[in-house]
Amino acid sequence: MLKDAPIQAYIPALNIVRARKFYEEVIGLQPKGEYAGGVVYECGGVRVFMYPTPNAGTSKASQAFWQVKDVEAEVAELKSRGVKFEEYDLPTGKMKNSTATAGGAKTAWFKDTEGNILAVSQRL
Repeated sequence: MLKDAPIQAYIPALNIVRARKFYEEVIGLQPKGEYAGGVVYECGGVRVFMYPTPNAGTSKASQAFWQVKDVEAEVAELKSRGVKFEEYDLPTGKMKNSTATAGGAKTAWFKDTEGNILAVSQRL
């Protein structure tokens, strides 16, 4: 049954070399292996497979998010590494310091070099 099987996230990349530089040097992920022209990372015990595709960055929705303990600290750290956060006009109001608070969470969104929308989020 699928409910008992591990699930793996995918991150599409138009330029795998450029994307790896962002994820490894800016975000700080460590590759766990390479497969089919892509790379496998592990985040919090969950595998993420970044793979080459011309369809990277075409989704208007978030691709993935990291559940963190302190979203403000993560935002500050990522900004210090050069990550630029998105600012959205949300029905719940304006964002404060690149962070939105709504629905029981604080969340901040950013795009990777491939145009994928990613986030860091803290449950409240």
